[in-house]
Amino acid sequence: MSTTADPAVIAGLDAWRALDVEQQPTWPDSRALSAVSDQLAAAPPLVFAGEADAMREKLALAQRGEAFLLQGGDCAESFAEADADRIRNKIKTILQMSIVLTYGASMPVVKMGRIAGQYAKPRSSDVETRDGVTLPAYRGDIVNGHAFTPESRVPDPQRLMKAYTTSASTLNLTRAFTMGGFADLRRVHEWNRGFTVTPAYRSYEGLAGEIDRAIKFMAAAGADFDALRTVDFYSGHEGLLLDYERPLTRIDSRTGLPYDCSAHFLWIGERTRKIDGAHVEFFSRVSNPIGVKLGPNTTGEDAIALMDKLNPDGVPGRLTFITRMGAGRIREALPSIVEKVTADGRPVLWVCDPMHGNTITASNGYKTRRFADVIDEVRGFFEVHQALGTVPGGVHVELTGDDVTEVLGGSEEIDDVGLEARYETLVDPRLNHAQSLEMAFLVAEMLRERSAG
Repeated sequence: MSTTADPAVIAGLDAWRALDVEQQPTWPDSRALSAVSDQLAAAPPLVFAGEADAMREKLALAQRGEAFLLQGGDCAESFAEADADRIRNKIKTILQMSIVLTYGASMPVVKMGRIAGQYAKPRSSDVETRDGVTLPAYRGDIVNGHAFTPESRVPDPQRLMKAYTTSASTLNLTRAFTMGGFADLRRVHEWNRGFTVTPAYRSYEGLAGEIDRAIKFMAAAGADFDALRTVDFYSGHEGLLLDYERPLTRIDSRTGLPYDCSAHFLWIGERTRKIDGAHVEFFSRVSNPIGVKLGPNTTGEDAIALMDKLNPDGVPGRLTFITRMGAGRIREALPSIVEKVTADGRPVLWVCDPMHGNTITASNGYKTRRFADVIDEVRGFFEVHQALGTVPGGVHVELTGDDVTEVLGGSEEIDDVGLEARYETLVDPRLNHAQSLEMAFLVAEMLRERSAG
């Protein structure tokens, strides 16, 4: 990757600075921020332009219904939990889900983690008040600490470098797992080791047995196994903190085009997708595949304006719309948007985020979601696309490979009291390993129904 480029391109990358920049912290020391920005700008890229291009080509397949995107991972990653066991369990869970989807629906799955960069979170308020004490809101480990103390909550630019180094080690481990034999399809049984035995676990073991028999048959027939030994695994996060994303943007030596090298895929959140805002402006300038979250109040005109800004030429695989409507709204809110976009003719990948529109508060005060609502939103997403003859291209899920108790229901029948057993998230509730697998089986069934229809 080159750091030299046409001065006009560089100027364009900084045009966002003159616009309204929402959901950013107030850094107390501008000189410290500038010094860290210089460090990030000089650091090696976390991903490469060619990898982002390869992902864009696979997303183009998903747009046409020839593949399916599975993105999963933490609501907000934390520095303290970026250890080998948790990363491995998260990757194992996504690999298991992809196996269920691939085998159950006879369709290639594009695998992407909410990983190695999901450290910043939008907040509804700049401050938080407890017992009469008001402090800056927790905006993710990349900005400040979760502990409710004045020292912890001060935004610290050094955390930007910590996010970079933690992301680098997470990506190194992810590449080792997915390219070094761990992801070999002949080890599908081993991916269940260490997980609690549940009905979803047993269903997966049955599927793994079928895969084993199929592989033995192929081996007896002389099939080549090179394609089964490794998987392509991509990273993605919300491109929220522009003081992190801009310094990590590089100019591709092959093409002279800018790429945000903090991740393969970046998305713009529901709170920051204003057409004349800084986030849409900045991400219109980089060449990565880009996503945008669309809530229930989105109009078809909003979607077209985003297409005009982010993908005016209709490049396949460039733009993904990630809908987060809520189970009770998706069937009424989504159709008019899809119809408007479809009539435009430029390609868009439609992906369902069934998590963020279904957040509730349990009777004992825990922020949670109902598994039944999560699945109902995905089902509604498929129903809308089935009715309109368009392609439901993927799911975007907050999950963990750990046996947490943060989402109600599922085959484990977690109730309000059960949430207290292992509620570990710092921000939003995540599906645990068993619920993630259960979802994969249900989505595979929806994909089969779509193919049959």
